[in-house]
Amino acid sequence: MSSQRKFFVIGNWKMNVDKARIDNIVKFMSAASLDPNTEAVVGCPSCYLSYARQRLPDEIAVAAQNCYKREISPAMILDSGCEWVILGHPERRTIFKESDQLIAEKVAHAQQTGIKIIACLCETSEDREEGRTDDVLFGQMKSLAASISDWSRVVIAFEALWASNTGVLATAAQVQEALAKLRHWLRANVSDKVANSTRILYAGSVSSSNCRELAQLEDLDGFLVGSAALRPDIVDIINARRPDVSSLIAHFDRPDGRRA
Repeated sequence: MSSQRKFFVIGNWKMNVDKARIDNIVKFMSAASLDPNTEAVVGCPSCYLSYARQRLPDEIAVAAQNCYKREISPAMILDSGCEWVILGHPERRTIFKESDQLIAEKVAHAQQTGIKIIACLCETSEDREEGRTDDVLFGQMKSLAASISDWSRVVIAFEALWASNTGVLATAAQVQEALAKLRHWLRANVSDKVANSTRILYAGSVSSSNCRELAQLEDLDGFLVGSAALRPDIVDIINARRPDVSSLIAHFDRPDGRRA
């Protein structure tokens, strides 16, 4: 946890919204008190980018879920009023079999347009079981790093696929270990400045029940959220670093029971 890196939460809607559901999400997000110290973004299907941007409060940014030839370009995303794009999402890597090279090409092209990027890395259950997690993640990082010219416009998101909707949750120690390795890689292979300033997110069944514990990890700077982004739980996750009422009361209560 670093005060110099602004906390960042992106709720990725994937293919789970239509206009009515977007309106419902907008309603509870607009009514909520969101921590101003968190940068909040939603990932939206391309056909609804303009619709979501028009209805969401200005302080909540909108990201496209991909950009590529004959699909949607970075320029189109920017023209829709949106400023972020998610690239290298685990489903792109595992279902569409997008290679590290292809994802790096997308990142390089997106960087040329000035759009901001959430660049994803992932670890599968097979990677973990066969002890090749470090090789896989560092290979993904090496490919991404070669395509990035402006790190100030990039956020890294790490997803433990074995902990995503599997009933198995990664422990805080497991999450911290993975994120610390990624930050160490940046320090060793890019620069101290990039390692200290680049935000690294975690994805993997993040919910309102585990976000506060995870939010205190030294090398965690936010979350990439899946199904919880469709529910009011996303408000709790955005506010994961905001002190809750009970902790404030405990802080100001004296041992003798009187308020300070």
